[in-house]
Amino acid sequence: MEKIYGISDKGLINSLLILAMLVISFSVNAQADKKQIREGNREYKKERYPESEILYRKAAETSNHSPDAVFNTGDALYKQKKYEEAAKQFTESTNLNEAPEKKSAGFYNLGNSLLMAKKFQESIDAYKKALKLKPDNSEAKYNLAYAQDLLKKQQEQQKQQQQQDQQNKDDQKEKNKNDQKEKDKEQDNKQDDKQQEQKQQEGMSKEDAQRILNAMANDEKNVQEKVKLAKAAKEKVKTVKNW
Repeated sequence: MEKIYGISDKGLINSLLILAMLVISFSVNAQADKKQIREGNREYKKERYPESEILYRKAAETSNHSPDAVFNTGDALYKQKKYEEAAKQFTESTNLNEAPEKKSAGFYNLGNSLLMAKKFQESIDAYKKALKLKPDNSEAKYNLAYAQDLLKKQQEQQKQQQQQDQQNKDDQKEKNKNDQKEKDKEQDNKQDDKQQEQKQQEGMSKEDAQRILNAMANDEKNVQEKVKLAKAAKEKVKTVKNW
């Protein structure tokens, strides 16, 4: 006879108790989640956005990333002009929400956050996703057109800036070229002056050498004349006779 394994009465009671405790725990967490969200909403209405952000984050932690708490956290961050942080929260809320209307709202607010962060192409993509889920969202349509216009202007400005940068590079290149020409010309002039100076020095040396030679020649001539005169005087003395 085969033995059949199953849950004993005691084991069944324990399992039911555990299940009941889990249900009670989930209910308590859900109530705490809603309470913290309500408190956050009150702070939000008073424009105390940092305080509301804290409460929304606590609600998200309590209920394991409640979509509503995450969405509201994004709103609080947006009001504090922390647009990129807000965009992260709205992105998470779109991943958590399955309801088309809430998901569309998440994409719409994501588009607004990206628009304020000057990420125009990304904001356009977000608005398109919001409209895909909710085509009658007139605000999303308006903001989409506005973002497209800003993107066009941004691209035109970038193009103009690129052209200006290129012009500046060309002008600098031409200036460097002209400066180099001036330097080369100055260097050539210096070289010419140096060569001219060397030539002058060489010319002066030749003249000096010629003068020295001429002086030596004159000195030698004078010496020879003196020698001749001395010989002549001596000869005259020798021819004198004694009386």
